Formats: sequence, C-alpha cells, structure tokens
Amino acid sequence: MHKKITRRAFCSMLLALPFPAQAQQPKQVPRIGYLSVLSPSSDSSRIEAFRQGLRELGYLEGQNIAIEPRYAEGNLTRLPDLAGELVRLKVDVIVVGGSTATRAAKNASKMIPIVMAHGSDPVELGYVASLARPGGNITGLTHLAPELGGKRLELLKEVLPKLLRVAVLTDPGTQGHGPQIKELEAAARALGLQLRPAEVRKPNELESAFSAMTTGRARAFIGLQQPTLDRLRERIVDLAAKNRLPAMYPNSEYVETGGLMSYAADIAAMFRRTATYVDKILKGRTPDDLPVEQPMKFEFIINLKAAKQIGLTIPPNVLVRADRVIR
Repeated sequence: MHKKITRRAFCSMLLALPFPAQAQQPKQVPRIGYLSVLSPSSDSSRIEAFRQGLRELGYLEGQNIAIEPRYAEGNLTRLPDLAGELVRLKVDVIVVGGSTATRAAKNASKMIPIVMAHGSDPVELGYVASLARPGGNITGLTHLAPELGGKRLELLKEVLPKLLRVAVLTDPGTQGHGPQIKELEAAARALGLQLRPAEVRKPNELESAFSAMTTGRARAFIGLQQPTLDRLRERIVDLAAKNRLPAMYPNSEYVETGGLMSYAADIAAMFRRTATYVDKILKGRTPDDLPVEQPMKFEFIINLKAAKQIGLTIPPNVLVRADRVIR
C-alpha cells in the first residue's frame, strides 16, 4: 500500500534537490569598450583588424565576447563623456585608439584595464612609468620608435634633394603633438631642414593650412599621426594634389587613399595585435605586468599615381627601397 504524499512534502523534496546555482544563471560574456576619436566609417578598417585578431584567438562577437564601440567623430570634447559611458557599463577592458582617447580613458578610470592600440610615446605623456613596466592600468602598443621622424624626413630629402623647407601638418590640441614635434625638430637640424608648422585645430582650417604651406615656400609637408587629422585624410590627400605638394604621411591609409608615400608601422597589424593584450587581461593578467610594445617592422609605401599627378619623378634608388608600390 503506497503512502499518500502531501503537496507540502512534495515541495520540500523539490527544494532539497541539488540544483547548482550556476546552472540557473547564464555565464557573463566579457565586454570590451572601444573608444575612438574617429567616425565609424573612417575607423572601420582598424576595428575590423581588431575583431580579426579576436577571432584568431577564438573570440566570436555575440557569442563569447561583446564590443561596446564609442566614436567621438573628431570632436575631442566628447571623449570624456564617452569614456564615462564605458566605465558606467562596467566593461572588462577599454581599447583606445590614439593618445587623446587614452587620456580620456585614463581620467575616467584608474581601475579598468586600458589597452592602447596605438599612440605617441606613453612615457613622455605620463600614461605609463616605463615601457617595460607600465606600473598602472594602461598598457598596449605605441606607433613611435626611435628616429622614426628622422627616417621620414630623410626619405623626403632623398626624393627632393634640393629640399630646404618642410611644412608640418599638425593639430597642436592633441596629446600626440608634443613628442612627435620634438623628434622632428631634432631630425630636421641634423638634416639641415627648416620646419614650418601648418596648424589645423578645426576641419575648416585645413585649406588655410595649405595656403600657409605655399606662402611659406615649403616644397613638401609631413603629416603627424593624429586622430583629428586621420579623419580628414581624404581632404588632405586631395589638397596635397591640388597644391602639387609632395607629402610623407604617418600611415599607409593615406597612401591607399591616394597620397604620395608613407613610412610607418602597419597600423592594421597593430590593431590585430591589440587583441592579444585583451586576451591576456581577460585571462587574469594585469596591465602593469604587460610591457608596452614598440613596432619592430616599418613599411615604406609609394604611390606612383600620386607622384605622376603632381609631376614628381621618384628616384630609382628610392623606388627600389619601397616595400610596396602602388601603380
């Protein structure tokens, strides 16, 4: 004869069963904040390179990782608010593109790990104690290396042997301005070149900057690696062609857009490499334990179509040294 089980007794039996707590709660997917000075369109190749790096490490967006992108669209004053948004979302790590974005993220949080995808000298800017031992919540990659500015000026002078005056297209309001100018000034003195600043603080100042180059009798210009200028690269390349000014650009994106030449680290490779830092941090490493990397390999790229457009002949001894030639 079976004993009747009351409803109360049945409920007590259910409560006593060993249901693990973790089986009732889905595992939290790590979230990566992504802070960029650029717009989604001008930044698309960089964030895609970062996503590719994540995929190569087994991270699939929407499955085991989430990315929260925030774009300032060239307006530097928006960066603090955007960085604050990412902090309030409690992201696990913030990836930043450029020194100005790094400053905003640094001011927003001293606790969340921050990974630089590229930027000027982080020691000079006070972001890290040293490249080998960052000492805080910031690490990642820097696009600067010793004598990089000097090499760019040297190549310009080889293309234009009679070169005396070089304009420097720059936004002095960005964090990366000081270190890059400092390096260029030392290199220019050694090469017997005079530098002429052509400042662009706002997009509508670009045309006047090119007018200043020509009235100042600059025979070429060099562009700095600055996010506020990166978003204007199509207009910069167009104005260089209209003014028939040879240019040395800070990354290959300008040359692929139609600019003359660049000597720089592969910026897409740097964004892919950034994923390895994120991976290590998500697995328990801390930024102060991860040295900042400098680029080991640089690419010299020449666009012969751009040279023809401004009536410039690239000397054969310079052409053979190019890693890539766009014809």
